[in-house]
Amino acid sequence: MGQPITQDQGVAGPPPQAALAMVFETIGQWVMRTINNLGAVTIFLLKALVLIFGRKQFAAIIQQIHIIGVKTVNIVALVGFFTGMVMGLQLYYTLVKYGSAGVLGSAVALSLIRELGPVLTAIMITARAGSSMTAEIGIQRNSEQIDALYTMRIDPVGYLISPKIAASLISFPILTALFDLIGIFGGYVSGCVIMGVNSGSYFYRVTSSVLLEDVTGGFIKAIVFALIVSTICCYQGYFTHMRTDSYGARSVSLSTTSAVVLSCVSILVADYAVTALLM
Repeated sequence: MGQPITQDQGVAGPPPQAALAMVFETIGQWVMRTINNLGAVTIFLLKALVLIFGRKQFAAIIQQIHIIGVKTVNIVALVGFFTGMVMGLQLYYTLVKYGSAGVLGSAVALSLIRELGPVLTAIMITARAGSSMTAEIGIQRNSEQIDALYTMRIDPVGYLISPKIAASLISFPILTALFDLIGIFGGYVSGCVIMGVNSGSYFYRVTSSVLLEDVTGGFIKAIVFALIVSTICCYQGYFTHMRTDSYGARSVSLSTTSAVVLSCVSILVADYAVTALLM
């Protein structure tokens, strides 16, 4: 008869060396998977950029500019106007405490042009156009339309992805400029019309404080965000069939959600990186 196992005689766990090795193995697998994904996305983007200059791309690019840019004008203008109004109101109550309400125009204009304009515009385009890009390409993948393009000897990346990336590179800076202009006007409405700041002082501060470097930096951010959003959204849709957690319509919905979340997070990370480089 064996002796009963007491609490002091319990089964021993794995040695500390084995547990530590498992931790490093998990971290290593995650790092390698991330590097592989980044490499695949980079190759995907470079191929799409090269194929932009292929034949018969002009009409497709114009169509995508209408879908990505023109159809997003209303939401960008609405968000820009109320963002400017909120900034004008909040900055007025902050500046008036120090007797500096006259610099309200500088504060609103520089905040919009340097930071809020490119970032919020990119997020709005991601929410409206980026999600539709992912869903459209994902459905085409699941319905084997992309495979049909291969059988017709048509490169799906050049046919589907390149026009979207080219249209994003054109639409993002234009919509960012529109957001900035309408936001400055919104700051004028809340600061001058409602709170009584001198309108001449407001617009003088706007024109005197905004430099070419500020506008250029905002456009650089818009171009970077355009590459990030279009690449992530198209990549998620193009490879939606490779998801191991779901299939069919569910894979498209998960890919769309993943594309929007990754794009928004990448926009904020890239905003910090570009701002640090431009300082």
